[in-house]
Amino acid sequence: METRVLYPPIEPYRSGLLDVGDGQQIWWEECGNPRGLPVLVVHGGPGGGCIPDHRRACDPAAYRIILFDQRGCGRSRPHASDPGVSLAANTTWHLVADMERLRGELGIDSWVLSGGSWGSALALAYAQAHPQRVRAMVLRGIFTLRESELSWVYRDGASRLLPDRWEEFTGAIPEDERDDLVTAYRKRLESPDRDVQVRAAQAWTRWEIAGMLLHPDPSLETIFAEPGFAVAFARIESHYVAHRGFFTEGQLIRNAGALRHVPTVIVQGRYDLCTPPATAWDLHRAWPESDLQLVNDAGHSLDEPGMVHRIIEATDRFARTARP
Repeated sequence: METRVLYPPIEPYRSGLLDVGDGQQIWWEECGNPRGLPVLVVHGGPGGGCIPDHRRACDPAAYRIILFDQRGCGRSRPHASDPGVSLAANTTWHLVADMERLRGELGIDSWVLSGGSWGSALALAYAQAHPQRVRAMVLRGIFTLRESELSWVYRDGASRLLPDRWEEFTGAIPEDERDDLVTAYRKRLESPDRDVQVRAAQAWTRWEIAGMLLHPDPSLETIFAEPGFAVAFARIESHYVAHRGFFTEGQLIRNAGALRHVPTVIVQGRYDLCTPPATAWDLHRAWPESDLQLVNDAGHSLDEPGMVHRIIEATDRFARTARP
């Protein structure tokens, strides 16, 4: 069987900034078929922003493909790389409200959601808040910000598989502060000293990249090392981690039953070091109507062939079955 690959690169036919209140404007764009099935691509991070490849996992002839940059990152304004930008109005529930406002602004009754990593958490949160607005979902690398998941990344778990990168991550923090790395990093990320802030941010994003990639990707590593990107990403992600995603413990999995009517494919790399398969498995157990596809030769990244193949199979399926 032929292995599916991303659709060819495309450019937006429409874009803009949407004022969502709280002094925030979120960037959005549309590409593909203006009369196609609407799909909202929900990027990861939190704080990652959209990249051009996010446009390419859906058939542009069949889908009206909508991307947006979440608060504080990408092309949205104000940008969290500015240390004076407060994150007080940057929470999961602000982002859910932004998605719903964007849906109304674009005149869409309901849409497909496609989200990976943090994007899977935000897509689940939106779907559980607005189940009547979701036709189908394609989720990748499931992340729900439970204590066990955060402990894996920031305390004891991935560190055992990536000891060299963990030593670098912890080595940026004095030994007497390493019992709470997230708090220690947040302190430095909010420092008035820009050099301190950038060094902490780049150490944070290097650790992020270590778990994301099974194979080196110099272009992605360059993006994550850029000071403006790194500071915004690290500030936003550490803010969400410190607040457990603004969820109660286990909330997204506990409430999965509300989505039994929503056709959903979950694509999960078996060797994902960022968001290990146990979370996808727990979600599927709570929501047996979901279609869980474990990819044996893949980790976390969308770009790995096995992941791309399964995701495009899913979006092609929903292009046929998720129309009114």
